[in-house]
Formats: sequence, C-alpha cells, structure tokens
Amino acid sequence: MKVLALLGSTRENGNSEYLANKIVEGTDHTLVKLADLHIEPIVDKRHAEGGFTMVDDDYEQVVRHMLSHDIFIFATPLYWYGMSGPMKDFFDRWSQYLRDERFNLKEELARKKAYVVITGGASAKVKGLPLVQQFQYIFDFVGMEFADYIIGSGVKPGEVKEDSLALAMAEQWNKLFS
Repeated sequence: MKVLALLGSTRENGNSEYLANKIVEGTDHTLVKLADLHIEPIVDKRHAEGGFTMVDDDYEQVVRHMLSHDIFIFATPLYWYGMSGPMKDFFDRWSQYLRDERFNLKEELARKKAYVVITGGASAKVKGLPLVQQFQYIFDFVGMEFADYIIGSGVKPGEVKEDSLALAMAEQWNKLFS
C-alpha cells in the first residue's frame, strides 16, 4: 500500500505538514509539497473547440504520482474557511486531466482512498466542517472513497502538537498504513 501525501500549505514546517509527517512516518510514501511545484492555475477550456491545451508546468508529475499510489492524504491549513490556494489549484486542474485520454484519471481515482488533514485555529474543528464537505463532494464526483479526516487545532507552527485527539488519530492512521 503506497501513500501519497499532498501538502497544500505555503508555510514550511506548518501544522498540517506536521500531522501528515506523523501519519506517513515509516510507511511506503511519497510526500509532495504543492507550493514547491510550478502549477499553473486552470484556464477553463471545457467548452472551447479543441478543449484544453497542454500546459508546461509540474502538474503532470503529480498526476503520475497519483496513478502509482493507493492512498491519498490531502493536508491543508484552513485558509479563510477553505483549502489553501495551492490545494485549490491542484483540484481545479482535475478539470483538464479528467478529460485527458492518456490517463483515464476518473477511472483510476475511483480505485483510490482519500484521507484529509485540516489544521486551523481554536474553532477549526467546527469551522473546518464545510471544507470536509467540499472534499466529500470532490471525491464523490470521481468515485473515490473518502475514508476519514482529521481537523487539528493550531495556528502557529507546532501548536498542533498540543492537540492530543488529532495526534491520536494520526497515530491510528500511521498504524493502518504501515
């Protein structure tokens, strides 16, 4: 079982990254920091004659990682009550790659399991729930199983280390993936 952790934070060593690292520690995994990649925002050509055109960026390497892994961990801080910009750009580009006949991406994604890690301020466990629902809708659209989620409390780097419930869940996932 190969785990792909997609980190959406723009902060080095942030709380969502900390939890993701705890989850994948000692497992067969690949960790991708979306903010470190050159991923162009979507230019929506779904209804244009000829459809999408190729984009010269790093997105296709992420698609190839997705195809070669069984489990995805989507880790993002709660930014303005939603996912981070890099994570949103990542999902927006699915509109292009779901139509790319080279990959059969929707069919492939339906074989994967998704887990979500969200971190944010003291009220994140409530204010993050609409984001959990957004992830559910995304996964439903492609037929991917949404297995579980963690919402951790922490704003400044390292504060999530005080969230014993989030840490316990991260440990449970780690055992599941080992």
